[in-house]
Amino acid sequence: MYRKTVLTNGLRIVTHDMKDRDSVAIGLWIGVGGRYEDDQNKGAAHFLEHIAFKGSRKYSCDEIKIQIEGVGGNLNAFTSEEQTCYYAKIPAKCLNKTFDILADMVLYPLILKSDVQKESTVILEEIKMYHDIPQYFVLELLDDLMWPNHPLGKNLAGTPESVSHMTHADLKKFHQRHYFAGNTVVAACGQLNHQEFVELVRKKMGELSSKKPELFLSADNSQGRPKGKFFRKEVEQMHVALAMLGLNDDHKDKYALGLLNVILGGNMSSRLFDEVREKRGLAYSISSSTKSLNDTGVFLIRAGVDNNKLVGAMEVILKELEKIKRKDVLQGEFTRAKDYFLGQLLLGLEDTLDHMLWLGEATISLDKVRTLKDIIKEVNRITIPDIRRVANAILKDDHYSLAIVGPLTDKQEKELRTMLRVN
Repeated sequence: MYRKTVLTNGLRIVTHDMKDRDSVAIGLWIGVGGRYEDDQNKGAAHFLEHIAFKGSRKYSCDEIKIQIEGVGGNLNAFTSEEQTCYYAKIPAKCLNKTFDILADMVLYPLILKSDVQKESTVILEEIKMYHDIPQYFVLELLDDLMWPNHPLGKNLAGTPESVSHMTHADLKKFHQRHYFAGNTVVAACGQLNHQEFVELVRKKMGELSSKKPELFLSADNSQGRPKGKFFRKEVEQMHVALAMLGLNDDHKDKYALGLLNVILGGNMSSRLFDEVREKRGLAYSISSSTKSLNDTGVFLIRAGVDNNKLVGAMEVILKELEKIKRKDVLQGEFTRAKDYFLGQLLLGLEDTLDHMLWLGEATISLDKVRTLKDIIKEVNRITIPDIRRVANAILKDDHYSLAIVGPLTDKQEKELRTMLRVN
């Protein structure tokens, strides 16, 4: 189903030939993100992602956009804690040209002083924007709560101070440190031929230097008491983020936690949605999600709650977490969670871009990809007692981290601190 070739310089190429599609999605994945930075260069990976679009050795900023969008294609990029990905989705006939553009902007960005100065102001506005949006700012508070004094606990975009002082020389140095063959994966899904694509990549990237990727600061997973951070802001809704330490990328219980997530808050049939919103009308939005990293993870519950119903909503949420630890889920609920989990995966893999993102992330993170058939087998091995076991391992009340943005009263804050045993 998937084919992989490793060039002599260590660059990995993974593809999936989806013969019945008319498109191809290409991704260049670099193994660097926010957790590879320190306070001085915080935001460098994200800043460099922006600058790559400003022009390369062969293509100007306008040429990069026009030549891909001009054929109906999409071009974008993102930076996460551990990776940076530059990607495009185009008609299959445009594969060769699009790859050349994408590879050139990633490998040979100009990083001009004038572009860095202009883009600095754009990123500063981006930082302000996220601070102004409570549902995003609450997650920034939560990260700092879970990983204090650690790169994982700090804004991926950086701080106003770090971004303002970042120079084109700093970004060139960061590029040289992290953008090399052994730290790169090229992933492609759609109507393509693997061997022809390998030769295309080899011509462009086969001469890249080879060295070992840098290590990052390990995460501290030793939380032993509940923590809280409350930011008072005059908005129309309380924005709640409650998290616990989750599981790493390659943990044996990763899919069991995925099913637990579906049952608790993964969709509109979930317990939290039903109990908090449908039955009691305590929140407009409530959901749960998981995130896995190399050496840690997060199980997250988010909610937008009526200002006057915050304490009541938190009581129901905590009650549901305790309930799923004490009592096994019913067979029907368990079966629906499995079907939803696998159905969502199957639907996502129909699209060439989503499939490429899944394939590329697995390769850059773990250097392996499980096929859909493998995942179905693993999910079908999970039992109802496994859900309860994982719930008791993850949903520990001394692992709770609660962040709230909204117009809290002194009374509400005192009640919440007592409820969660937060100092």
